Amino acid sequence: MKIEILSPAGGFDSVIAAVHSGADAVYIGSKQFSARASAHNFDEQELRECVRYCHQRGVMVHLALNTLIFDDEMEAALDLVKTAAAADIDALIIQDLGLTSLIKRTVPDLPLHASTQLSVHTPYGVRALYEMGFTRVVLSRELSLEEIRQIRAFCPEVELEVFVHGALCMCVSGQCYFSAMLGGRSANRGMCAQPCRLPMRCGESDHALSLKDNGSLHYIRALQELGIDSVKIEGRMKRPEYVAAATLAAREARDLGYVTEHSQKKLQAVFSRTGFTDGYLSGHRGKEMFGFRQKSDVLSAAPSLLKEIRASYKDEYQHIPLQFDFQAQTGERLRLTASDGVHTVTVFSDEKVEKALHLPLSEARAVQSLKKTGNTPYLIKEISVQIAPDAAASAASINALRRKALGELDLLREICHNYTINTVPFSSAPGEAEQVLPLRRAIVRSLDFPDSFRAFDMILVDIFGFDDDEKYRKLTDSGVNIGVAVPRVTFGNEKDVCHKLKALYHLGVRDLLAHNIAAVYIGKQLGFTVHAGFGMNIANSYTLRWAKDYGIATAQLSVELEQRQIEEIKKCIPVGVIRYGYLPLMITRNAPASCNQDGFLQDRKNERFPVILREGYAEIMNCVPLYLPEEDYPLGGAVFSDFLFTVENSVENMKNILQKIRDHQDFERITHGLTRRGVKKFTIL
Repeated sequence: MKIEILSPAGGFDSVIAAVHSGADAVYIGSKQFSARASAHNFDEQELRECVRYCHQRGVMVHLALNTLIFDDEMEAALDLVKTAAAADIDALIIQDLGLTSLIKRTVPDLPLHASTQLSVHTPYGVRALYEMGFTRVVLSRELSLEEIRQIRAFCPEVELEVFVHGALCMCVSGQCYFSAMLGGRSANRGMCAQPCRLPMRCGESDHALSLKDNGSLHYIRALQELGIDSVKIEGRMKRPEYVAAATLAAREARDLGYVTEHSQKKLQAVFSRTGFTDGYLSGHRGKEMFGFRQKSDVLSAAPSLLKEIRASYKDEYQHIPLQFDFQAQTGERLRLTASDGVHTVTVFSDEKVEKALHLPLSEARAVQSLKKTGNTPYLIKEISVQIAPDAAASAASINALRRKALGELDLLREICHNYTINTVPFSSAPGEAEQVLPLRRAIVRSLDFPDSFRAFDMILVDIFGFDDDEKYRKLTDSGVNIGVAVPRVTFGNEKDVCHKLKALYHLGVRDLLAHNIAAVYIGKQLGFTVHAGFGMNIANSYTLRWAKDYGIATAQLSVELEQRQIEEIKKCIPVGVIRYGYLPLMITRNAPASCNQDGFLQDRKNERFPVILREGYAEIMNCVPLYLPEEDYPLGGAVFSDFLFTVENSVENMKNILQKIRDHQDFERITHGLTRRGVKKFTIL
């Protein structure tokens, strides 16, 4: 079976461009809860028209409802789900796990696709989402072909979707807080201001966070051979000409095995950032992946080129196989049966067939009228005719019959699912947790920390910081409660992490801080008490309820919540906030350009952002630490406090910072993060 080509559409013009260029499916967004909030997107009526138009042409429609949802938005989000189901949408692309659990109760048969915003990049992550009921997982863009192969082999039951063209974010999707922290425009809420595209200096590079666009169409055949179900083109905010050029090039790559030189030139001219890169799929990551949009890139999209591309998709893409059976018998009405292989309709003329006075209807004339399907998506495969020797019928009557048959066939093709939409009373999530344990936790990089840290209720140590079993035993024997923190990403080394966790469990470690669904899944399998980290992006009461039901003991809340939201969230398990620490603004698989060791990024305002190179990834930290004094931010009950010491590189430094916090001393520079100001919200229509 051919791999699906999935094209972006920010508006109806792009839907037409995609469909006429041969897309098998399109993905769109609504006016709210879309990770591309700046695109035109679709209101309720446009959504219905889009689904109707696409289904008639054999194209599926996926609705991206792929943002975090706040408590006061959840009812509106669920109403949108019902609207989409009533419109007969083919699938929803989801990030918020709280919304997911509500959808499963409301429209249980509606296919759910796990958004790339869920940061899934490992076999166990895909397995976890499949077992939760997702029918498809959109994999992180940073994976190599070999890593995708391993995921496919580990979890063959679930559909997999891979990006092959379009913009590449520097940060792993779902883990970027740069735009939110700097200006309140959250990437997890579809409002990213793209600070990574601005000048950022590191070493010799002036644009150290700007990647070239993904240009991996030549991998489509290889992905198809691996059993990947869909290849995705990024670009819901781009013009219809871009959508058409990329879709056509993807079709060539799939059907011909290569992209023609002419199509490749059009693709680069219509949009690029000094060319393309396949560095992730090929596994050849490095500074050659970086590029930014320059004046020459903008000027390459000349009006003549855009006109040529528009001309390429002005006509219908005829690909739906059609069979006609036509009968003209004297004294009976004309009869035409049309079949697309799934649906069959039979229509009749209003008037009966009369005997010919002069020239009877010939088979050639009947076929000539029947095969005029040029303004439709239908491709005639077979026409059978049965005509009485003396039958008379005009071309106009046959044309009208053909149009009537295709119109009725269109109506049958519009509805594919007929979902059952349950009436589930919308209610708030369960109330407060009875107990708060632990009260204060420290997250550190190694077992080397000051004696004063013994006052913490728990110390969570980076998994690769457990380098001395004897030191661990001495600490725990003296009463220190030590758990393990798993990195937010484990590209290519999930097996190593599993082996390490098994050894730590055998050593006596029982608490695990997990920032992604894979780590949660593994921790549960091994018997750990699992604590969700901020990388899980828990932003509402319904996701907390999901976490409780899934077996998670405690949860750090999303760093994008403001104080009021933290206080009002329904805490069915204890929740934590980060009281102190340098917040990671980005987590990247490719180190910033020209950055070969721990250092700094410098922006246009000369702010310096620490860059820490870790095992297989890099973290870019905020330029100043977050600090939320408990006396200024009490935050209500069932809220515990976490203190990040992941940048501080000496025991003495950690000791001094903790002493400052205890003595309520002022720091030279701090930020309150988003706790006071929050992030920009959707307008609920």
